[in-house]
Amino acid sequence: MKIKALLLGAIASTAFAPMAMAERGSDGNVSIIYWQAPSILNPFLSGGTKDVESASLVIEPLARYDQDGNMVAYLAAEIPTVENGGVAEDLTSITWKIAPGITWSDGSAFTSADVKFTADYCMHPDGGCAQLTKFEGVTSVEAIDDLTVKVTFDKPTPFPYGPFVGGESPIIQKAQFENCMGAKAPECTAENFGPIGTGPFVVTEFKPNDVITMKANENYRDPAKPAFATLTFKGGGDATAAGRAVMETGEFDYAWNLQLAPEVIQQMQEGGKGTPVAGFGPLVERLMLNQTNASSDLPEGERSTANHPHPFLKDPAVYKAMSLAIDRPLLVEIGYGQAGKVTCNWVPAPAAFSSDTFMCDKQDIAMANKLLDDAGYADTNGDGVRETPDGVPMKVLYQTSTNAVRQDFQALIKQWWSEIGIDTELRNINASVFFGGDPGSPDTFQKFYADVQMYANTFNGTDPQSYLGNGLCDKAPKPESQWQGENISRFCNEEFDKLHAELTKTAGIENRAKIGKQLNDIMVGNGGMIPLVHRGRLSAHSNTLGGVVLNVWDSELWNAADWYRKEGS
Repeated sequence: MKIKALLLGAIASTAFAPMAMAERGSDGNVSIIYWQAPSILNPFLSGGTKDVESASLVIEPLARYDQDGNMVAYLAAEIPTVENGGVAEDLTSITWKIAPGITWSDGSAFTSADVKFTADYCMHPDGGCAQLTKFEGVTSVEAIDDLTVKVTFDKPTPFPYGPFVGGESPIIQKAQFENCMGAKAPECTAENFGPIGTGPFVVTEFKPNDVITMKANENYRDPAKPAFATLTFKGGGDATAAGRAVMETGEFDYAWNLQLAPEVIQQMQEGGKGTPVAGFGPLVERLMLNQTNASSDLPEGERSTANHPHPFLKDPAVYKAMSLAIDRPLLVEIGYGQAGKVTCNWVPAPAAFSSDTFMCDKQDIAMANKLLDDAGYADTNGDGVRETPDGVPMKVLYQTSTNAVRQDFQALIKQWWSEIGIDTELRNINASVFFGGDPGSPDTFQKFYADVQMYANTFNGTDPQSYLGNGLCDKAPKPESQWQGENISRFCNEEFDKLHAELTKTAGIENRAKIGKQLNDIMVGNGGMIPLVHRGRLSAHSNTLGGVVLNVWDSELWNAADWYRKEGS
């Protein structure tokens, strides 16, 4: 099967697969492999997809998004709207009704007190919450009764579905986490490694950056699910080994994020054990440009903070030249084939939010050099490296996670930047560490102790309001937030902040999309990032595993409760 055909048809072929009726735990073990190993099971303390998705097997939101991007109730009885009275007519509050009879895996009742506590936990002024943008504008969360919770906003909020919706904003148990508030949050190892949840599985053992073992939740709300008695979640290795383990050897049932060249995927599929599944959502491979100085000459606690601006990456001539020097069509060809598209946008999907302001599909080394020449960046000593007008050599440290495609990209971009007089040092870091969120590690993408870093990111659902909030000035990781925060480049633009505030109170898809595009353009046009590739999400499942429905709008493991072993397998 060609990758193009796969992208067009794989979801449709799996979405309507008939499910064999089974009893809970009747299908033995299911094995999942993520080559980026989870390091924590608390999404509020990590922005890493690997951590969010592994946790989604255990802890759940009130609502999430299905494979078509539709919002569907999970722990809630229904989706609140103005029409059903759940959203106030003045749009300043949303009231959620919790479905009756839901219990935590320890048998205790799931109530509105847990929902309120989750908000208090993330919004605690002394803490650092990776998902704080979900609670932007929230002034209070009230438990009206055991099954009713009301969220109030500081102004009319046409899209009130940030808190408690999607895999990035699940509910945690008050009884388990109530002594883990604020600065104590990262210290609660037992809780962060083994959250009590309402989801289909329960953690039995967590080995960070290695393996998680789980068992079926005996108190799960559907008595026939999950079909699997146990689950093994293996982390680490690389994308090649993960793909082979599903499609060639059959050792695992599901492999995530197969960031591999198209011909490699095709060869693996010929092994006959598994099937790749793919689809395009908003996932973008990008270069984040550090707006601050990450020099190791600065004292700890000062590096990569707003106190020390970057010596040259904030100059429009520099970031525009760096972007012009990149041959994006070649990156797509060698890295993703039909599973990638050239993009100039932070938000390439949904289509309504995709800006057409920038053109970036043609490399122009000559123009890049002219920009730098005109701005006064010159190679004064003849070593091939330009210097800033005040004598700082244009040398950058460019880091990313360890992955064959990413290392290919690094090598090419290093060469292209050398052709415009920028000297580039390359570094790659184990993905489990890079995306881990450990405030004590110098190697996380949040800490950003480099000038440039490359990774991909996406968002849950089809409205990017919370995701665009990652560009707000106050969302930059910093020591006082335990280095949590999603404004990775430390971008800060007054116009951006004002426009995002406008988005939060704007109704109507056309008006919201217009503002969304403007926010995209401010971020990209002012050098917060250099988008590279709009990536399709590509994973694989065993031919014996039924019920898999790839979801590009939420956690890929969103419907693991529905997975089962096919008859005759």
